[in-house]
Amino acid sequence: MREYFSLLALCFIVLSGYAEDGSRLWLRYSPCNQAEVVAPKSSPTIDIAVDELRKYWNGKKVSLQLMKDKSLGDGYSIEEQGDGTVNIASSTEVGLLYGTYGLLRMMFTHDKHHVSTTPIYGLRLLNHWDNPDGSIERGYAGKSIFKWFDLDENLLKQYARANASIGINGSVLNNVNASPKMLTRAYLEEVKKIADWFRPYGIKVYLSVNFGTPKALGDTKTADPLDKSVQRWWQKKAKEIYSLIPDFGGFLVKANSEGQPGPGDYNRTHAEGANMLAKAVKKYGGIIMWRSFVYGANHKGEDRVKQAVSEFKSLDGEFMDNVILQSKNGPLDFQPREPYAPIFDNIKQTPQMAELQITQEYLGQSRHLVYLAPMWKEFFQFVNPQKLKGIAGVANIGKDTNWCGHHFSQANWYAFGRLAWNPSMKSEEIAKEWLMQTFDLTDANAMNTVLSMMMRSREACVDYMMPLGLHHIFSFDHHYGPGPADFRKDYPIEWCPPYYHQADEKGIGFDRTSKTGTNAVEQYPEPYRSLYDNLNTCPEEYLLWFHHLPWDYKMKDGKTLWQNLCRHYDNGVKEAASFVGDWRQVRPYVDNQRWQEVDDRITHQLFNAMEWRNVCLKYFQTFSKMPLNN
Repeated sequence: MREYFSLLALCFIVLSGYAEDGSRLWLRYSPCNQAEVVAPKSSPTIDIAVDELRKYWNGKKVSLQLMKDKSLGDGYSIEEQGDGTVNIASSTEVGLLYGTYGLLRMMFTHDKHHVSTTPIYGLRLLNHWDNPDGSIERGYAGKSIFKWFDLDENLLKQYARANASIGINGSVLNNVNASPKMLTRAYLEEVKKIADWFRPYGIKVYLSVNFGTPKALGDTKTADPLDKSVQRWWQKKAKEIYSLIPDFGGFLVKANSEGQPGPGDYNRTHAEGANMLAKAVKKYGGIIMWRSFVYGANHKGEDRVKQAVSEFKSLDGEFMDNVILQSKNGPLDFQPREPYAPIFDNIKQTPQMAELQITQEYLGQSRHLVYLAPMWKEFFQFVNPQKLKGIAGVANIGKDTNWCGHHFSQANWYAFGRLAWNPSMKSEEIAKEWLMQTFDLTDANAMNTVLSMMMRSREACVDYMMPLGLHHIFSFDHHYGPGPADFRKDYPIEWCPPYYHQADEKGIGFDRTSKTGTNAVEQYPEPYRSLYDNLNTCPEEYLLWFHHLPWDYKMKDGKTLWQNLCRHYDNGVKEAASFVGDWRQVRPYVDNQRWQEVDDRITHQLFNAMEWRNVCLKYFQTFSKMPLNN
C-alpha cells in the first residue's frame, strides 16, 4: 500500500501558489485513470462508484461487492487483500458509493485501507432555507443553487456528489417559511427533475410545506386539519407527488410559529395537524418532520426557552408513527452557546430528530472562521445519539464559487455529514480529515497551526460575542453585529436583547432558577436540574443563562463577575488576532487565491470581534459603573 502514496503526488497536482477557487470543496481529486474496477452489475449508482474509482483511485484494482447479508445496511466495509486489491462491500448499492468515497478519503488522509462502518442514523438531511425567488433566508453564500425553471443539472449533481461523499442522504429543497406555490404542478415537475438527478447519489428529496397551502391556493375555504375537504386535498396532493417521485421523502413543517399558519389557527393541536399530513403520505412511505420551534402567541409572559416543552409535552404519544418531532439543539435559537434543549428529555414516545445550524446565523455568518463541530459535540454530551431518529442541518450552501462564502465554512458542511454518520467522531479528527483533503498543507507545523485555529475558533467566538451564558444580544434582523441596547416597541419583547441579558444596576443575567426565576431548570432531568439551579454548581459557561448576578459577584477564580466578563471579551479579541497571525505564518503552504480570500475574512473577523467587545462592555459599563481595565 505504501507505493500508492508515492503515486499520490502524480495524481494530486496542487502545488503551493497554484490558484484555486474552492469550488472542488474537499473533493480535490485529479485523474489517475489507472485503476481496474470490478463491479457486480451496472446501475446508475454503481456506475458512479466505478467511474469515481477508475478516474481517481491511485491503486491498481478495486472490487465492489454486494452482500446478501443486510447487516451493514447502507454502511460499508473496506478490506485490502494481499495482492493489493481493495474490496469494498455493502448490503446496498448506495453503500458501495459511500465506500467508494470512503476509500478516496483514505487516499488523502493516509488511513489504512481497512474499515467497517454503518451510519448511526437513517435520516441525515440538509434543510435548505431557500426561497422560490432565489434568495436564501440566513444564506451568506450567494443565491440559491435551486434556480426554478432554469435548473443547472451539472451544478446540482456536483452538490449531490459532495453530499454523497460524506453520507448525507436527504435534502429539503425549500425554506421552512414555505411558499404555497411550491406544491403547484409546475414546481413539482421541477422537483421531479432534481429527484431524478439526486437518486443515483442516494439522496431523497423533501419539501417544506406551508400548512395553509390549500386555502392559500384557493382550493379550499379553510386549512382546518379536521375538515374533510382539506384532508382530501392533501391526500390528492400526496398522490400527485408520489406519482411523479415514488421515493419522495415527505414534508417538513413549521406551523404556528413566527406568523406561519398552522392547526392552532383552528383551535386544533399540533398532533391533529401533523397526523392529517401523516395520513396523506403514510401509504407511500413518507414522513412528516414537525418542527418544535414554536413560541409567542400562546405563551404570553412565559420564558421563551420553556415554550417548546410547554407546547409539545402534553401531546407526546398522540402523533402517528411516521411523524418525527424536529427540535433545535438548544432551547432558544442556535446561539453560540446554549445548554441543550430539554425537549429531548421530555418527549419520550414520539420519534425525534435534532436540528443543527450549519449556516452561521449567530456565529459570524460566512465572515468569521468558526468551526462548529465542537459545539455539536457539546450537544451530544447531553443527548444520547441513539435516542434520535436522525439529524437535520440548516445548510450554508449557495452559488458562490466556493459554495459556502468562507472557505472554512466548508468544514462545517463536511463536519455535519461526518457527525450525522457517526456522532462519536472527534471534532479534531474531522477537522484534520477536512484539512488534508482541502488544503495542501504538506508541512506538519502548518497543518498543526491551522488545525489549532479551527479547534479554538468556536470558543473564541463565544468569548468575543456572548461569554458566561449571555445570549441573543445581536443587532435586529440580520443577527450579525452587537446590539445589547436594541429595543423596539413594535417588536415582541422576546426579540429584544435586553429581555435576555436583563442588565441593570444590580447585575446581569436571566434568572431561570426555581425559587426566584422562571423555573426553566424544572424542564431538565436530574442531575442537571439541581446542577443548573444551584449557583455554586452551575457551570460558568451557562452562568448568566440561568442566574441574574451582581456585578461584583465573586467567581471561582476569586475575581468579580465584571472582571471575568471583561477578561472573556479581551481573550476573544486576542484569539481573533492570533488567527490573523497564524494564517499569515502558513502563507507559503496555501495557494494564493484561497490564502488571500481567507486572510481578508479573518482580518475582518478581528475588527468585528473588537466591535463586539467594545460595544458590549461600554453598554454594560453604564450599569456596572466599574472600570474596564482591572
